Amino acid sequence: MFDYSGKVVAITGASSGLGKQMAEGYAQQGANLVLMARRVERLEASAKEWSEKYGVDVLPVACDVTSAESISASVAAVKEHFGHCEVIVNCAGGEKGTGTPLVDFKRDDWDFTMNLDLTSVFSMAQAFANLMKEAMAEGKQTYGRIINIASIYGLVGNTALPTIAYHTSKGAVVNFTRGAAAELATTGITVNAICPGYFYTELTTETLNSDYFQAFAKQSVPMQRYGHEGELNSVAIFLGAEESSYVTGQVIAVDGGYTCV
Repeated sequence: MFDYSGKVVAITGASSGLGKQMAEGYAQQGANLVLMARRVERLEASAKEWSEKYGVDVLPVACDVTSAESISASVAAVKEHFGHCEVIVNCAGGEKGTGTPLVDFKRDDWDFTMNLDLTSVFSMAQAFANLMKEAMAEGKQTYGRIINIASIYGLVGNTALPTIAYHTSKGAVVNFTRGAAAELATTGITVNAICPGYFYTELTTETLNSDYFQAFAKQSVPMQRYGHEGELNSVAIFLGAEESSYVTGQVIAVDGGYTCV
């Protein structure tokens, strides 16, 4: 099971952090990759390393997920190079205004976060669903998988620090996943979401390393630790696999138990 040989997996936000980790996890299963992010030089370095190490075809694509033109160009590049794409992982994201209380939150920071964390998921899912349907109609692939990276903050609130726009955008991604899954259920395309807990990334390292947050996590996470590198990969591989054809509209938290208490 979970042999990705000949399959194509596209990942946004693949230049660092969880996106990069999941991309390598798919390569280890034999998947050809489309690495998408704005920092294309990082993608090119990963493409060179992984193509040599795992013997897979890796296409680096410069993509700004907040730009309709950039998304269209990225899909065109995937279509030209591979002709099909079985899996799209929507991992790109970011936020502004972290630490700012609701009553003081700036509208510009709200709009920035919504555009990057929510609207981009809609745009990428729509574009790649159309590519998948076209490729299936042409007999180039037999199934499609859309995987949206949400957050535990899309499932619950928190008392550690104010992140109102992030909570809202990720909660919307969770229910977008359910709605899209229902719409696409008869097409051969499944839609699921992963809600990571506390993992180190470029955006979170400073916060997670603070004495305050380490004490908070030890108290609030039953496993009393942050996620380790690669611990998200198995869920991504499971949800993207051909064998997972009856799993759709699901939201899986990978959080050391944070959302179970």
